[in-house]
Amino acid sequence: MSKRKKNKKGIIILVSIIGGLALFFFLMNIIPPKKVLKNNLFIKEESGIPMLAAHRGGSLNNPENTLKAYKAAVNEYHIDIIESDLWMTKDGHLVYSHDGYIDRMSDVQLFDDTTNEHYIADYTLEELKNFNFGYGFLDKDGGYPYQDLVTLDQDDRQEVLKANDLQILEVEELFNEFYETNPELMFIVEIKNGGEEGMKAATILDNLLTAVFPIYKNRVVIGTFHDEISKDLRENHSDLLRGAAIKDAAGFILTQLFGVNLLNRADFACLQIPTSFSAKGFKLSLDRKTIIKRAHRRNIAVQFWTINDADEMKHLANLGADCIMTDDPELFNLVFGR
Repeated sequence: MSKRKKNKKGIIILVSIIGGLALFFFLMNIIPPKKVLKNNLFIKEESGIPMLAAHRGGSLNNPENTLKAYKAAVNEYHIDIIESDLWMTKDGHLVYSHDGYIDRMSDVQLFDDTTNEHYIADYTLEELKNFNFGYGFLDKDGGYPYQDLVTLDQDDRQEVLKANDLQILEVEELFNEFYETNPELMFIVEIKNGGEEGMKAATILDNLLTAVFPIYKNRVVIGTFHDEISKDLRENHSDLLRGAAIKDAAGFILTQLFGVNLLNRADFACLQIPTSFSAKGFKLSLDRKTIIKRAHRRNIAVQFWTINDADEMKHLANLGADCIMTDDPELFNLVFGR
């Protein structure tokens, strides 16, 4: 075979390979993927602004993860979604707290005068109710308005804390607070425990929503940073809505960025992500319209956390984000004139 014919054959093979790859990526992007849900309530109206989620109840406005914060979020700031975190107590109750320990927000260290961290898992629910969970709240004026609410030896300490909605809050108390008055309310719930404790938490949530609060069952999405809890939710609580765990989110984002959408088998209801991810000097921007559009093709909602800047809120709204989680619901309402 002459050199010219060999070159021509090589060009034909190369063009065929390139054409085949182009066709492959074209089909990957035009074939409609399977929808995760027929009706996903966490996807906003197409022409509307993003839904407002009060992160920890709005931790810049009120003491985080307390009933005081959640009441203000719903009744004053008229949020769409409550974002919350759950931990298991020593006696098997689910309570709201971002941290696994209670030192940052409560007055627990005043009781034993130590600097050791005090973990929720080491206390019963009744013991936790004795602490002031407004103690560590720093308001926008730089003050601590609830530090003098009760004294350590006050006889009616628990009654005062409860009256001011600053006791530790149990999971069913929050659902019960709004179930009749706000049946349209939605919830993002993160199970913080891993392993067996996290699986117990999932079972408690499932049983509670099924038996006591059925209207909320398709209005609660459960997130976790633990892949084994996500697996347990998928296999044993398939009728509960799930947020994307780390492995789920990474798989979805990478397949979207490389344009091989159909290779991802996402089965979660909500993609909850920051605007960027950094590791070892590498930064990946996640505030991309393509990610949102491709998620919507599967009826997956895209929720960004934690956004406390006005310009960033506007930017995400322009991209088509379904939800903005913020510590400052008051700012969100100012930005969007709500």
